[in-house]
Amino acid sequence: MSELAPFTLRGRNPDVLTCIANLSNDEVFTPPEFANRMLDTLAAAWATNHGGANLWADPDVKFLDPFTKSGVFLREITSRLTVGLADKMPDLQARVNHILTKQVFGIGITQLTSLLARRSVYCSKHANGKHSVAKVFANDAGNIWFERMEHTWEGGKCKFCGASEKTLGRGEGFETHAYALIHTDNIKTRMAELFGGDMQFDVIIGNPPYQLDDGGFGKSAAPIYQLFVEQAKKLEPRYLLLVIPSRWFAGGKGLDEFREAMLTDNRMRSIDDYLSAADVFPGVGLKGGVCYFLWGRDNPGPCRVTTHFKDWPVSTATRPLLEEGADVFIRFNEGLSILKKVMAVENGSADSLLLEKGRFDQLVSSLRPFGLRTFFQGKAAKGAGDLTVYQNGGKGYIARDEISTGTHCIDCWKVYIGRAAPGTGNRDTYPHRIISTPFIGEPGSISSETYLCIGPFDTKTQAESVLSYLSCRLTRLLILLHKPSQDTTRKVYTFVPTQDWTKQWTDADLYAKYDLTDAEIAFIEKIVRPMDLSSNLLDEISVDEDDDE
Repeated sequence: MSELAPFTLRGRNPDVLTCIANLSNDEVFTPPEFANRMLDTLAAAWATNHGGANLWADPDVKFLDPFTKSGVFLREITSRLTVGLADKMPDLQARVNHILTKQVFGIGITQLTSLLARRSVYCSKHANGKHSVAKVFANDAGNIWFERMEHTWEGGKCKFCGASEKTLGRGEGFETHAYALIHTDNIKTRMAELFGGDMQFDVIIGNPPYQLDDGGFGKSAAPIYQLFVEQAKKLEPRYLLLVIPSRWFAGGKGLDEFREAMLTDNRMRSIDDYLSAADVFPGVGLKGGVCYFLWGRDNPGPCRVTTHFKDWPVSTATRPLLEEGADVFIRFNEGLSILKKVMAVENGSADSLLLEKGRFDQLVSSLRPFGLRTFFQGKAAKGAGDLTVYQNGGKGYIARDEISTGTHCIDCWKVYIGRAAPGTGNRDTYPHRIISTPFIGEPGSISSETYLCIGPFDTKTQAESVLSYLSCRLTRLLILLHKPSQDTTRKVYTFVPTQDWTKQWTDADLYAKYDLTDAEIAFIEKIVRPMDLSSNLLDEISVDEDDDE
């Protein structure tokens, strides 16, 4: 019986899975505490939809982690089932054999992680080894499958995941990052190949790879988690519970269709959103936070949205994921109520979040407002008739006849604002500034791609009014509600209305205009940092031209 100790000594510390380091940017291990939080969510949903039944006392429920790494989900599921099935299966060995052969399944994403997962679940890297807690497997893998997969190259890219043949078509001896779940035309056939028979899983749970590990880094790396979500849905489990980055709410490279599908799916039953990924994955530099969602095949309805951030009070609301007139998910529950108040004043109704007139985004230029790239550096000395160029790191000069884009703004007043928020510090801390410090552009000036141009305006007074408006906390909250990353393109101003440009604006003015409550004001001031317009340093912005927005 000592061989079964891992299931009876689960309270013992330390737990090795709390200590292991992440292997790569696509192998982020889930801490046991967080995995159990997700399992609690699953168990509560199961009880709600099954007359109060205990999920862990059901011997027929099948679980799949199709991208298992440390094996933490499968281990914790096994531990819960071992306790929950005790009355129905009093013999411990028979109970464990049943759970591990009939209920718990996994697919490793690499050979190394498959061995780690087997060690976590079977207490042996070989499911049929002498130290394995399961005594009936005839093979090493047990129900945690892994075999090396190859990409299918078409025109230099994998037709399934988009990986680069140049980077990952490197032969044996190197990890391919070709994942079994997404490298197939028929996922149900693939499951039958891996596990045999007509395999129908009741619960799919896990933490998929987040980005394509083919040489990209940070913002330039292509997201891949959406492919796992889509394939998992095709398996039609009763419940799907996954943890993924939160950037899909409003942005992300190539995620428009995925976002629309998620936000219009009434089987999305809950989203737990963590504003800082470090609160979930300590030491992981994933900007924009993470979330886990519960999808219920047979239980459509509104979604419970819960926001978590450090020691702040947890915010929960049940609401539609996609509001009328919006094309993104409004991340903050409190932010949605504030936005609806703004729309009620501007549109005469809060029914739609689409501004019907006076849209600030129409004043904002596209990228490269004057056709100059980020790396452009103008002349050091100004010649006769030259234009001033606000560029990365300061100012330069260029002949007027070299500019053919944005010429209608050249001889007018405007406001310049960094295309990206400042790169210093952790932008997942609050309050933060949301945008870089804007500054006024005089007639005869232009900018490189480092800045967007807002305007044109006839007078300096109008430009100063816009400058004051952008410094207001409410304005910047409205920007944040449509802003998925450090990039502040024209699109992030979608929810921002225009104002009367004959006066200097303050938050007090805006709070009064939109009749905000003390609680709403307190929320804004908790999220958005005050802005000092005197700190408009021209070298505070550094833009990665490969950003994904």
